[in-house]
Amino acid sequence: MHGTTIIAVHKNGATAIAGDGQVTFGETVMKQSAVKVRRLEGGVLVGFAGAVADALTLLEKFEEQLELAKGALRRAAVETVKLWRTDRILRQLEAMLLVADASEILLLSGTGEVIAPDEPLVAVGSGAPYALAAAKAMYRETELGAAEIAEKALKIAAEIDLYTNGNATVLSSGGQE
Repeated sequence: MHGTTIIAVHKNGATAIAGDGQVTFGETVMKQSAVKVRRLEGGVLVGFAGAVADALTLLEKFEEQLELAKGALRRAAVETVKLWRTDRILRQLEAMLLVADASEILLLSGTGEVIAPDEPLVAVGSGAPYALAAAKAMYRETELGAAEIAEKALKIAAEIDLYTNGNATVLSSGGQE
């Protein structure tokens, strides 16, 4: 996925998700201040990477499943991915979702995966490797909270990845941030 970076961090009972604000069209930056993270009912946080219309369609489907699952994050994630993989039209969508609540982070992909990372950190998008490496270092070696780690990691990724900017939107949920 080119054109965005989303990172989620869980630490000390808090979860934060950060997304950069850059929208590109091919090699051209079209917008600097897009918001690619959302807060849903029950403190659920969502970030998306990929084609915007596709991502928003998947976000809608996830929100519907979250309501049906009465806020159960993992169940809603699995049902969303089932729809994504079995519906002929949804199967064509090119996007990834990070979904999180105060206790867990999940990555949803169009290839049928619902991944709970081994460490409470995950990133998607073109700057994901850089943001994830920075977040891991800060998570392991500092006392920073989830929101601070997510924001700083995104800004570090923006220094390296051409498709990520430092205009971070950070949302958090749960305990100490």
